[in-house]
Amino acid sequence: MDGEEPAVAMSVHRPVDALRMYDELADWFHLLTAPTEYADEAAFILDLLRTNVIGPLGTLLELGSGGGNTASHLRAHLRLTLTDVAPAMLDLSRTLNPDCEHLLGDMRSVRLGRTFDAVLIHDAVMYMTTEADLRQALATAFVHLRPDGAAVIAPDCVRETFKPTTDHGGHDGEGRALRYVEWSYDPDPSDTSFLTDYALLLREGADDVRVRYDRHVEGLFPRATWLDLLGEVGFVPSVTVDEWERDIFVGVRPSS
Repeated sequence: MDGEEPAVAMSVHRPVDALRMYDELADWFHLLTAPTEYADEAAFILDLLRTNVIGPLGTLLELGSGGGNTASHLRAHLRLTLTDVAPAMLDLSRTLNPDCEHLLGDMRSVRLGRTFDAVLIHDAVMYMTTEADLRQALATAFVHLRPDGAAVIAPDCVRETFKPTTDHGGHDGEGRALRYVEWSYDPDPSDTSFLTDYALLLREGADDVRVRYDRHVEGLFPRATWLDLLGEVGFVPSVTVDEWERDIFVGVRPSS
């Protein structure tokens, strides 16, 4: 076994594009979370957009598109522009979605100078750990929408639904395999973030298993904060609950 990793967790808050999962381990990402697992969720998002977008629904901008898992199920229905802050994740997405436009950009600040019928921010929004960050991301979604367009924002949880959890999983690939343990907890309920620690076990061929540790700091806000911030940046906001009991936020850009 590779002994390079320390046995104890390190308290490190790194930029998203510097997290191991999205940088040095990016080409393992589809063994952590397989694109096939996103079909039902993508169908739900598409139905939500069809319900809320007024007029044609042909183009979509995804902010924080990651490895392109959700996009792989939407691209048959929409013309997609995919943005992410991590170059290695964009490279991975291109292997899955070669016909989609891929652009490097931070969801808080990217400005493309054009508008879309719809905007999607999936679970990458969890890396907005302050209200200021979250507001900037929602403002980015707003400025990239045409009037009567709609944005869908799909965080993993809100303050009211957060629970400490542990999870495990992984997949086998061609000549290699990944398994993981994931542990989410909130050491300080008075702030707007929680921690998710990952232990990643990687095996290639007959080689020994390598172990990598990755700590992710994620944002946690009350439902009312989400709705207030959506309204502040200009949206007509609403919230629905999906079949996985997650709050999914919708913002429609008014026509006037």
